[in-house]
Amino acid sequence: MPMLIAYISGVLLVAGALFSLTATIGVLRFPDVYTRLHAAAKAGPVGAGFVLVAVALAIFSPPVALRALVGLVFLVLTAPVAAHLVARAAYLAEVPPDTLTKVNDLENEKLTRG
Repeated sequence: MPMLIAYISGVLLVAGALFSLTATIGVLRFPDVYTRLHAAAKAGPVGAGFVLVAVALAIFSPPVALRALVGLVFLVLTAPVAAHLVARAAYLAEVPPDTLTKVNDLENEKLTRG
């Protein structure tokens, strides 16, 4: 049984590393701040969550598992909020999207600062 848990945690660790690599490549390759935020806010927390679950399984200690669970909950709750706030700040600062973006859902909305 412990060998199975080691294999499962190894697979989760590799999956987390791949998701984090995908987020990094997205941040580096996407053309504007809005699409970069999408890559960072989606794949980044998923990758870190896989790594936290892998560590919790590998160590197999209740205090470590609790800390990993708290970290995972923190990531899931804060990453979308942070991405939304950064995107809103960029929009209010009138940072233009890439030229390929054709639809602006906020064009007719009145956004205020503060």
